Amino acid sequence: MTADTIQQLLRQHASRDAVAVKYGDQTWTWREHIRDASARAAALLTLADHDRPLHVGVLLGNTPEFLNQMAAAGLGGYVLVGLNTTRRWDALAADIRRADCQIVVTDAEHRDLLDGLDLDGVRVIDSSSDEWARLVSAAPELTPYREAEPMDTYMLIFTSGTSGDPKPVRVSHFMVRMSGEALVARFDVTGDDTCYLSMPLFHSNALVAGWGVAVATGAAMAPAKFSASRFLDDVRRYGATYMNYVGKPLAYILATPEQPDDADNPLRVAFGNEASDRDIEEFQRRFGCIVWDGFGSTENAVIITREPGTPKGSLGKGYPGVAIYNPDTVTECPPARFDENGALINADEAVGELVNTSGSGYFTGYYKADDATAERMRHGMYWSGDLAYRDEDGWIYLAGRSGDWMRVDGENMAAAPIERILVRLPDINQVAVYPVPDEHVGDQIMAAIVLNDGATLDPAAFEAFLAAQRDLSPKAWPRYVRIAASLPTTATHKVLKRELAAQGPTAGDGELWVREPRGTRYERAG
Repeated sequence: MTADTIQQLLRQHASRDAVAVKYGDQTWTWREHIRDASARAAALLTLADHDRPLHVGVLLGNTPEFLNQMAAAGLGGYVLVGLNTTRRWDALAADIRRADCQIVVTDAEHRDLLDGLDLDGVRVIDSSSDEWARLVSAAPELTPYREAEPMDTYMLIFTSGTSGDPKPVRVSHFMVRMSGEALVARFDVTGDDTCYLSMPLFHSNALVAGWGVAVATGAAMAPAKFSASRFLDDVRRYGATYMNYVGKPLAYILATPEQPDDADNPLRVAFGNEASDRDIEEFQRRFGCIVWDGFGSTENAVIITREPGTPKGSLGKGYPGVAIYNPDTVTECPPARFDENGALINADEAVGELVNTSGSGYFTGYYKADDATAERMRHGMYWSGDLAYRDEDGWIYLAGRSGDWMRVDGENMAAAPIERILVRLPDINQVAVYPVPDEHVGDQIMAAIVLNDGATLDPAAFEAFLAAQRDLSPKAWPRYVRIAASLPTTATHKVLKRELAAQGPTAGDGELWVREPRGTRYERAG
């Protein structure tokens, strides 16, 4: 029987005795998992005001309870709201109010994050309390709030907030189901697999590329808090064969000391986005698995995945409708041109915004943010806010966010191509390139660099490396370089460049190098 919604799909697992959840030394079958989730849904529905939007917020880590709440929302036909556990004070309260949560489910670990917040009209449930255990055990048989339709909102997921305040995205039953089924088909995931879920479950990557995969096929789920040092132990312990990632987790894992038996593990596939070519290749070699990296956002309106033959640095060719447009002229950008060394020579005309010309894709809008939705949906197209360029063969290359444009000596430059070159240096684990104000006009380029564990780098070696990169324009040499212990990131491991840029060239932790004006020599500052 075909399942058109998450609600219907979960019901199909209700009589299965295969393992659904692995956590520590405990396991639950799908029969037990659906039973527990149904009881939670029934308990919450007895507490809810059915005359208000039935939105239940979840402020939890990656635990079986979060999985229970995800299944409960699907079975109960109400909307789940993923709350970012790294948000604090007024920002967290604003998220809860913006999403119209009338109930927030938390636990002992996160309960104090809600203390002192203005949450008038919001009921807080501590899922680790005896009171909640009694409510669940006394819950009646589940009568869903509604029978869900495919395009009904299943979950509100907040954007990462790398370029502004997070906005709640409506994620439909259809989007989760279709995304999960597509990945199941691509990677031959079956009910015998185990999905390692270490990315935050309140984020879309974990929802559609992790949980959605397991629910689509009845695979087991192993929720965990991400830890680079514990990653391989977890994979072996749970028999994990599939994992999802977003941001820089592969780089973090690769920074740990390599062992001769790293490839002795059950992992078959790592699927995600934003990994560098070097990290993809190294992760595959070191852990003996396939890494498939694509491009996507919480909105899921522009989708690009690598395919066989994808050149280094490229994201792929994109799904039908994906194009690169000039936002001022609303016309498609011409192909990128490169010099004999591979450097982009027509950035001014070739770099534009990634769009979906066929419409909104899986994006069904932001919740209670019509202006923001309209900003995304201009001229009948979806505008992503991401910069990119496309070569004559149709391969797409990311140039950064719209705020990553830099005007250096009268020339437009993008951050992502420079980052792809800098990360070629084996000593570098992570790099972020961003603009800082020029003392006269325009911008100067700054790079914040995190080295691999045990690695060292001095200005002379860095100069020699830059000079050897024939596809790096002299104008693209960073004026300022900071060697840092870490970079500020979101909960989904995306670098917060706006925080780095706000520090300017001289503030911040770590060692600062400054390149002489118009020269190539770096000096340590201070």
